[in-house]
Parts: sequence; structure tokens; C-alpha cells
Amino acid sequence: MFTRKFIQTCLLFGLLIGCRESVSPIVVVKINPYLPSEFPPIDYPADNHFTSERWELGKKLFYDSVLSVDSSLSCASCHKSELSFSDDVAFSKGVKNRDGTRNAPSLANIAYHPYFTREGGVPTLEQQVLVPIQEHNEFDFNIVLAAERIALDSTYIAMSKSAYNRLPDYYVITRAIANFERELISNTSAFDQYHYEENLESLNQDETAGFELFYSKRTNCFECHGGSNFTNYSFENNGLYKEYPDIGRKRLTNLDSDESLFKVSSLRNVGITKPYMHDGSMATLKEVIEHYNKGGESHPNKSDFIKPLNLTKNEKMQLEAFLNSLTDYDFISNPKFKK
Repeated sequence: MFTRKFIQTCLLFGLLIGCRESVSPIVVVKINPYLPSEFPPIDYPADNHFTSERWELGKKLFYDSVLSVDSSLSCASCHKSELSFSDDVAFSKGVKNRDGTRNAPSLANIAYHPYFTREGGVPTLEQQVLVPIQEHNEFDFNIVLAAERIALDSTYIAMSKSAYNRLPDYYVITRAIANFERELISNTSAFDQYHYEENLESLNQDETAGFELFYSKRTNCFECHGGSNFTNYSFENNGLYKEYPDIGRKRLTNLDSDESLFKVSSLRNVGITKPYMHDGSMATLKEVIEHYNKGGESHPNKSDFIKPLNLTKNEKMQLEAFLNSLTDYDFISNPKFKK
């Protein structure tokens, strides 16, 4: 259902904005002057560079339930700021109490992602905004009808003209929300202070030992969860099941080699984004660490990096301590990002 409906939406989107949309020129803008130098600059589409007016409009839309068919849900319903813009249930509820199909990921540092959804089928944040709006189990609405509804609001009319010099429409909705989401930068965790600011007192002894384990060839955690955002954005099978109900990336490519592969999640703020895995099937970091310690289930597409680790009880505790050091309390409590 996702693939068919999304293709239909993309066709509509293409008719509305033209085929050149997917290859819009990119301008590089470092939107946060306090980013460590090791963080890469953030790419903005040439037609959606950052302005405070666009950001404010995107924030208002992000928290407004007007985009769902029955005006019951907003983007923030499933992406809560205090949870690093994730949710605390396995599957978030859509309109009419419909169950979602995958765990809602964190939006922290989403600006760095090269593609979106767990099978990677959406190339830009602007296009990703369409997905929850049109999905039956989420907002179950139509972007054109949503725009017509917003265009009746005088506040939205004024903000839209100020931000994009046009009346509220599909173009404004997708770009404004994407503009807001690109500013959701998390970079002040204890780990950041330790690694980027060279404040060696930011991590305690257990966290430092966990840091060393994480980046060791013994665990190979860094092979998939490396870089400043703790993901290489690849598609992997981590041996969660022998048989997966969700075929993952194969739903996009129809290739057997992509069966039950999912985009590697960022570990930023992982201590507060439970439950874990694409289906929210693990409730705690202890469960996650134990899964990898045992080497996962047998699956033909399982990553070669997933193998028994034989960690001791103390080492597992240290690894968990390090993962919790990735929590950015300034980010999750920042009033700038709250409604």
C-alpha cells in the first residue's frame, strides 16, 4: 500500500511542481553556527534556504493538526520534542486510532540524512512531508485539500506570503515543515563535550570504557553507527528475526538481496528513544545490547558485522553507559523547539 500510494502522490507532486524538482540545485548553508567543525555543513535546496519566517511557519504547521483528515493529529503527535522528536510506543496511532506500521524514528539531525523512510525511497525532506499526510494509517489526507483548508486562515496567509511570497499551498506546506525540521540539531551531549570540545571530564570511567568498546573491532558498532550522526545511512539486516513480517527495502526495490534491510538508525539520543528497532520490539537498551551480544538470528541477508560478542556483564553495562551519554538534554528541553 505504501509504495503504490507514495508513487501516486509523487506523480501528483511532480505535476504540481515540475519534473525538475528532484534535481534542484543545492546550496550549502551551515544553519547552526555552533556546530562543531567536525559536523558537516547542511545542504539546503536552492528554493528553500533557511529564513526565520520559513522556520516559524514550519514550526506552526508541525504542531498543527490541520494536516490530518479529521484534524486530530499533527506531526508532533508522533515526534515529541522531549523524546528527541520520536515516540514512546512501538507503533504510533494514526487517525481514527489506526495502528502505524513502523516505529517512529527521531528527527534529531534529520538534516544530514541523504534519504528518508526506512527503505530509503524518499530523496528529500520536502517530499518526505507528503508521506504522513497521504498515508492511510497516519493522516489519511490529501496535500491539495490540506492546503485549501490552511488557505482559509488569515494567519497562515500572512505567514506564507512573508515566508515564500505566495498563498498557502502544497509548495509552502512541504518546504516550511522541511525548513523547521532541518534546524533540529542535536550536538551538546556529554559525548559531544568529550569528543568535540575535548572536555575529558564529560564522560565518567564506565562511559569512557563503553566508548572504547563501541569503537573497537571487537564489537564493530562503529561500522554501521559511525560518523558525527552515529549512522552510515546504509541498509542492513541485523538478525532481528529469522523471518521478518516486514520485507523492508525490498518493498521499494523488489530485490531479494534487499529483503528485510532497513536504513541504519542514528544513535543520537538513543537512551530516550525507546522502544527500539524498526518495529519497536525491544523496550530497553539492555535488550538491544543483549541481542547484538548473542549475534542475532540467522537470516540470509544478515550483516557480516553481526556476530556473537561475548561481552561480560560489566562490559555490557559500560556499553549502555556510553550510549546513554549520547543524550542531549539541552536539545530535548530547548523551548525553541517546543509548541
